[in-house]
Formats: sequence, C-alpha cells, structure tokens
Amino acid sequence: MSLQAIPMILADKNATFWFPPKASTFAEETDAFFMYIFWISVVFFVLIVAAMCWFCIQYRRRPGYKGDSRALHNNALEITWTVIPTLIVIWIFARGVYGYMDMMTPPPDTIDINVTARKWDWTFQYPNGAIHPELHIPVDRAIRLRMRSEDVLHAFYVPAFRAKSDVVPGRVTVMWFQPILEGSYDLFCAEYCGDQHSEMIKRQGVVVHDQAGYEAWLAEAAKPPTHPVAHGYWLYGRLGCKSCHSVEVDKKIVGPSFAKTYGESFKNTKGETLQFDEEYVRRSVLYPQEQMREGYQNASQMPSFQGKLKENEIIALTAFLQAMKDDAFLEAVQDGDLSQDEAQALGYADEEEAAEEDASEEGTGDTTAGDATTGDEAAADTSGDAGDNN
Repeated sequence: MSLQAIPMILADKNATFWFPPKASTFAEETDAFFMYIFWISVVFFVLIVAAMCWFCIQYRRRPGYKGDSRALHNNALEITWTVIPTLIVIWIFARGVYGYMDMMTPPPDTIDINVTARKWDWTFQYPNGAIHPELHIPVDRAIRLRMRSEDVLHAFYVPAFRAKSDVVPGRVTVMWFQPILEGSYDLFCAEYCGDQHSEMIKRQGVVVHDQAGYEAWLAEAAKPPTHPVAHGYWLYGRLGCKSCHSVEVDKKIVGPSFAKTYGESFKNTKGETLQFDEEYVRRSVLYPQEQMREGYQNASQMPSFQGKLKENEIIALTAFLQAMKDDAFLEAVQDGDLSQDEAQALGYADEEEAAEEDASEEGTGDTTAGDATTGDEAAADTSGDAGDNN
C-alpha cells in the first residue's frame, strides 16, 4: 500500500485502519485471517518479552553467586512450548490452504477477460472484443482474468479485492474474484518490472458497475470513434502508448514526447537525419527498433504492432500525432480527455455527428407556442440526443 493511498482509505467509510474497502468475496476471509495471525503474534510477543524482562531481573548476576554448569530441564514446560506453537502453525497452514484453494478455483460461470501486461501498462480485452486500458466489471459476478505478459514478470494486484497474482512471460496466468461493492479502485503492479515500475499504477483503474451500467459501458467501449483524430486519441490510450510517450512538450517518460513532434527533423542512432512524417510513424509502429531516435536507445523495448493494427488504425494514429501540433488540441488532450464539444470547437469533431446535432437544434427551434406539448417533447428528445453525442 502506497503512502498516497492512506488518506483515501481513512476517508472511505467502507475501509478500516488496517485495510481498504472489502470490495470482493475474498476480503472477509483474508482480513479475518490476518487479524487472527496478528493477535496470535501480539500475545506471544507480550508473553516472551515479559518473560525475558522478568528473567533478566530475577536471574541477574549478583555478587558471590556461582552458576550451576549442569543443563537443567523441565519436560512439562518444554513439551508445552513445543506442542502449542506447533498446533497453532498447523492450524495457520490449514486455514491458509483453504483460502488459497478458494482463490485458485474459479466457479464455472465467470466473465472471462484477457489481460495483457507490458512495461509499463495494462490492457484488458472483453468478451465482445472491446479493448480498454481500465478494468470494468459488474458487481456480484465472478470474474476470471487470463493474464499474459509481453515482456517481463509483472504482478496484478487490487488491494480492495485482496487479489494478487504474478503475470509471467511465456505462460497464461489465471486468477478470479467476485466484486461485491460498486466503485473505483486502484490497480498496482506488485512486482519490480524495470525503471518505470513505480509508474505502473492505475489510480481508479478498476471500475465496478451495476449490471446495467456494465452492459452499457461494454457496448460503448466496443465502438471506436469515427473521426480519424479522435480514433487515434482513443488508440493512444487503449494500446498503452501513454505509458511511454508523454503529451507534454519535452517531457520524457521512456520514449520521446508526442507533443509538437510531427513534421520535425531529428537524428537516429545511426546519425542519419529523418523527418517525423507519415512514413516514419508507420515504420515506427511496425518496426520500432529500425529507426530509433538518438538518445532513446532504452526505448528499444517497445513492442512491434505488426499484425496487431489495421491500416485505418495506423492512419488514425498518424492523424492524432499530426493534430498534436495544434496548441488548443494539445491543451485539451493534456486535460485528460477530449469531449465531443471540445473536439467540435477545435474543428476535429465528426462531421456527420455535428450535422445531426445542428439538425436537431434547428428542429427544436421551429416548434411554435401553439403546440406547446409537442415542442416540450421535441426539446426533451433533442436534449437526449445532445447528451448521447457528448
């Protein structure tokens, strides 16, 4: 648990001094088991330290006292302090195995989500094919994660679920849990995975919806934006590009910043001068080690997207990078999101959606006072349409 999370835990009515909220079915057993071991440790600590202090005083060295060199035994005492701790350890082991087997045995009816870990981000693929950088799940449903790593050892850890599992390259790791509390929770990588390991944290990266909210989110997540620039921005988030490439000028994470770089000239590691243009974007996505920038040799860990991206997606990423030259667009992206209204104001909104919005507004304006009821209904419909477009 990070220090930054402590104030949030203390402010959460579902959390305690020791733990974040009990947000999964594992939490009750895990927390109770922890407290059993804690109080067993406290009792033995107090007994042992108290006995040690008493022995130090009672049997301290005194003038004229000669110790006995013979070994002394008390069979009853020795059996007691051997048998009781042994029984306690056996109980701890049995209780731990019981909890572990529960965590390792998914029920038959689960929602299966594919998880990809990479330096330094997570990607989640849902049953309908949607891919998203955050984990969205319904409450009171068993969730099974099938996890793979593209590079090194990672560990998937959601403290509120009391669920953690290593993600090992070259194999599929399976874990499951059942959320019981709606809300947003932090996701951590709990295994050192390289220079930016400490940045592999998704604040509010796990979102638990009610069933209707989950189904609505899932349907929306499967729809990519139609406008190339918006589509490119969408891909920038879902493909994990933002874990290595900043949208702030001259800010280096691992790879170079995307802000105001399109159209610029630079030198590669071979000393050749290249231009950041359509062809360079394409080659960098498909063959990232071919033309690395000077000073970014450590970015050679970037994976190839050959066979993973369609041609229209490469075009969309190129359009997004080109738009990053515009100050207003760059500011909107740095704010964390580019809403439909902001995109339209900047000239990047989808033309068809903007036309539909204008038509709806004109239709509302034509309503007359003589047909007040119809006018109110039309205004309500128009408001709903505008909300959907936003």
